[in-house]
Amino acid sequence: MSMNLQVTIDKDSGFCFGVVYAIDMAEEILEEEGYLYCLGDIVHNDEEVARLRKKGLRIIGHSDLPSLKNEKVLIRAHGESPETYRIAMDNGITLIDASCPVVLKLQNRIKTSYDEKEKILIFGKHGHAEVVGLQGQTHGEALVFQDIAELDDVELPSKFTLYSQTTKSTDKFYSIKEELSRRGYEVKANDTICRQVSNRYEDLATFAKQFDCIVFVSGKKSSNGKVLFDVCKSNNERSCFISGPEELELGFFHDGEKIGICGATSTPMWLMEDVKQALEAM
Repeated sequence: MSMNLQVTIDKDSGFCFGVVYAIDMAEEILEEEGYLYCLGDIVHNDEEVARLRKKGLRIIGHSDLPSLKNEKVLIRAHGESPETYRIAMDNGITLIDASCPVVLKLQNRIKTSYDEKEKILIFGKHGHAEVVGLQGQTHGEALVFQDIAELDDVELPSKFTLYSQTTKSTDKFYSIKEELSRRGYEVKANDTICRQVSNRYEDLATFAKQFDCIVFVSGKKSSNGKVLFDVCKSNNERSCFISGPEELELGFFHDGEKIGICGATSTPMWLMEDVKQALEAM
């Protein structure tokens, strides 16, 4: 007995251009050479990483880089620290640089601020690949925080420049800026949030309201996924977070319902298609 679910995939979901660029670049080299090293997960999505591993992508960590010689290594969209480029130079490694242009622009702005002796605060996720690259522009001196509460007991300079990881929420960034100004600091704020990501918050809010329930597909490691899922949840109480079709629960859905599928900037379209098929087969 089929549940006749009416399933629609959000046309604006799926890879952002930075991820598309990195994956296209990787696939091109894999087709020609059969293998390619990639520094860290090419995208925060295990299913997509598994697909590319089958084609010969070899994921390595920063600790593996010094022992690698005369190879090609892909730098993913998140970008890297200057240190990575230095090791590559020393080891004859050819870097295939797929850093997202939005991230590169931000790295340059942070480096300029740092060179001009500004004190720098970065609103971002601790240990996130992009944030590590950003902090690297300041020799690790920039202060990273993911929640304003972390700054309560910290002695901050009276004047500083505030930056943000590119995938953070614009609203949250501005409310942090307001709060820090209210506390009496002189804050020079640089809104460096990617518009392709921030526009998605608004589009997603509209999308989520149109359905009985929302299935949000994303890797557990995606920080953008967490933020976007919250947008779904606050606009549609019946939103569930899954990483793949095998996590769908029959009891969550009712006969004949309208279901919307959406995902993070690191969620491949083929995975959302798989989830759609699984729902239609219920």
